[in-house]
Amino acid sequence: MSLTLRKRRVTLVMPTTRMGRMKAQAMKTAEQVRPMANTAREVAAHRIEDARVWAAPKFDRAAHSVEEQIAPKVSAFLVQAAEKIDPAPSVRRRGRWSTIALLAGFAACAVGVVLYRNNTRQWADSMKDTTADASRWSGDRVEGISSTEESIRPGDETSRKMY
Repeated sequence: MSLTLRKRRVTLVMPTTRMGRMKAQAMKTAEQVRPMANTAREVAAHRIEDARVWAAPKFDRAAHSVEEQIAPKVSAFLVQAAEKIDPAPSVRRRGRWSTIALLAGFAACAVGVVLYRNNTRQWADSMKDTTADASRWSGDRVEGISSTEESIRPGDETSRKMY
């Protein structure tokens, strides 16, 4: 004897109390309604999906319509309203002073660059003079070495041959 048959026998037996009879009737009705509820759920899911498929392009078209037609008109209206309620513009002196300060800063930078370049040229010229003096001094020193001193330094001949 299968389990389902046993359940059916249990449900077919009529309970003696009123509450038990109502419970048995509710269980019997639930078994009958369950397949219909499943079908209704599936149909509702399909209908909701169909509605979404239909509504999505409509919303997209409406959004583009608002963006291209209504939004520019509303924007122009708001700009006009702002111009109408805006008080007369006051004289702004702060803008002049900031411009003057900016131009003074540029002028100071230009003067600094010119002075830096002049100083660099002078330094380079003085280094050339110093280098020339050093080479003259070292040249005099080399020429002043006697032949006896050259014989003392045997490594100098080897280094001359290498170069």
